Amino acid sequence: MSATPETSRPSIFWPLAAIIVPAVGLFARIEVRGAENLPREGAYVLAPNHNSEFDPLVVAVAVWRLGRAPRFMAKESLFRVPVLGAALKATGMVPVPRASSGASQSMKAAEQIARDGRGVIVYAEGTLTRDPDLWPMRGKTGAVRLALAGDLPLIPMAQWGVQEILPRYGKLKFPRRSHVVVEFGPAMDLSSYAGTPPQPSALVAATDAMMNRVAAMLSGIRGLPAPAERWDPTKHGQNETGRLEP
Repeated sequence: MSATPETSRPSIFWPLAAIIVPAVGLFARIEVRGAENLPREGAYVLAPNHNSEFDPLVVAVAVWRLGRAPRFMAKESLFRVPVLGAALKATGMVPVPRASSGASQSMKAAEQIARDGRGVIVYAEGTLTRDPDLWPMRGKTGAVRLALAGDLPLIPMAQWGVQEILPRYGKLKFPRRSHVVVEFGPAMDLSSYAGTPPQPSALVAATDAMMNRVAAMLSGIRGLPAPAERWDPTKHGQNETGRLEP
């Protein structure tokens, strides 16, 4: 692991890493590409694709190996759950704002992240991809909104191979140690989308550009062309959980 100020200081991440890193290593041989694109210090927003319930562990290990503490956006309601809420707060996880107060809460979260010099991982799709071939689907604007609110670097990320360990909504395959590729892309230039506040159309356009970047990176990993358009659950009769609308 690369030594950085963030991981060289004792923290709750040390005992967690002592357990999670070797455990994940039993399932995955992680190849990290584009390591130079993840800032060694300072705040950032990392936006990976999501195709397996197991991939948050792989993403966390990859980020930790590069010397940063992995912190995710988590549902605001989870912070009110006894014990779990305390653990989320202790590890610096960031609550996902409610839709009704999204803009102001994003600004507050971004300001706190910037002050602390932390990074945060945001699954822009909001849930596991519904694309039949596991390409990134249409994203939500949370990652872009957070990056713009705090003028934080927005780093697209693509990962592939985790679905061989735990298929989407499938069963864990063990013993099996699969090759997993994790690629960090260069930070996106969001200057053309910035505003005070950013317009909804600009947030959507920036999010589409981000998801296209992730898809292009994934295309390079898979050696296959990505679809020209992102899968949109609302156009296929699905709700946010991926279930068919009644």
